[in-house]
Amino acid sequence: MSDNQTTPAVATQEPAAAQQRDILDQLMKPEVQQSLTVLVDNLPKLAEIVTLMTSSYDVAKSLATDKVLLSDFGGGLGEMVKPIVDKTKTVAQAAIEAGDHAANESNTVGLFGMLRMLKDPNVQRTLRFTQAFLEALGEKEKQKN
Repeated sequence: MSDNQTTPAVATQEPAAAQQRDILDQLMKPEVQQSLTVLVDNLPKLAEIVTLMTSSYDVAKSLATDKVLLSDFGGGLGEMVKPIVDKTKTVAQAAIEAGDHAANESNTVGLFGMLRMLKDPNVQRTLRFTQAFLEALGEKEKQKN
């Protein structure tokens, strides 16, 4: 019985001793010693960086777990995006209606029809936008070159 009791203790001591020898062998290597010297020389900087990272982590964690802040942020983001979504829906709906209307029309638009369309305020606004857009695009191209 006594042999069985001492065997596990010896078995656990041998790997620990071998592991300590491995660590000592590693520490004897010149490149490891040089790396340790660099680490020791930079410990104040490393401690400062770790302190900053820890405080940043704490702030980020508190912000991420603050239900009131997340709710306010989500509400604010929703209020900011809502007008864009509404405008997009309006434009999409107008495009669908225009597509349906154009598909049902079979008459030809002639020169006089185009001249009448040029008087339409929506056509004028679109033409002014197109002209301004093309001028801005041309200026951007000039700036590139």
